[in-house]
Amino acid sequence: MKNVISWCLKRFSFEDEESFDSLTSKFNRTSDLYTQKVLRTIRMLLHEPFVPLIDTMNDFEKISIINSSDEMIEIRDLKNQIVHEYLPEAVQELVPEVLQKTEVPNRNIERTKAFITNRNWIEIYMNNSLHPINFT
Repeated sequence: MKNVISWCLKRFSFEDEESFDSLTSKFNRTSDLYTQKVLRTIRMLLHEPFVPLIDTMNDFEKISIINSSDEMIEIRDLKNQIVHEYLPEAVQELVPEVLQKTEVPNRNIERTKAFITNRNWIEIYMNNSLHPINFT
């Protein structure tokens, strides 16, 4: 906590603030695409009805599409905090948490790739070649 407080009191350059904005924007886009597009598509492919996100996360944790529903709900909450912050200083305060939590979506994306690959739902090709990418 002490590190976060000292982080928030630090003065940052314009370039630093631009980097923070870029980081938080990319974090938001990635988590939004993953939860709203990828996971919803998987739910559709499983012929499951659309339910609130928390129910989807709980279901997907049970069948090993994601690691932890609680972690993904925390990611959604952090994403919502970022979206509603308009002052650069407020975004700065969220950067340490974003850096800490960045690995959560990455781990879940890898787990989801393994799930859809094992189901043979898609074949992913690199550089338009005819050789599939092996995610395992």
